[in-house]
Amino acid sequence: MAFKFEKLEVWRLAIDMADEVHLLTRAFPKEEMFSLTSQMKRAADSVSLNIAEGSTGQSDPEQRRFLGYAQRSATEVVNCLYLAIRRNYIDQLVFDKFYNDLDKLIAKIQAFKDSIK
Repeated sequence: MAFKFEKLEVWRLAIDMADEVHLLTRAFPKEEMFSLTSQMKRAADSVSLNIAEGSTGQSDPEQRRFLGYAQRSATEVVNCLYLAIRRNYIDQLVFDKFYNDLDKLIAKIQAFKDSIK
């Protein structure tokens, strides 16, 4: 592993979540391809992207800032889940699974952020 972020559990969890969101949105209606599907996938991808970018040897305050961006992107995915369930693209079980996973991911990002002085 050549890059610092590759060693971070929170980054690996974010990558896994992005893959799961990608698979989930494949079942969304085609009319959502350029709206909710695209937005949800971009937000999910942004979580790991910001974790990686923040770990590039920058200052601690800079890394904390990028972790904040990652949290905001994860929260955006939560909002997309609400839109998806309201539009009947997912059921309550799927919503609950993703919601709980995102809640844990956001908490882990916060714990990592708190550990940086």
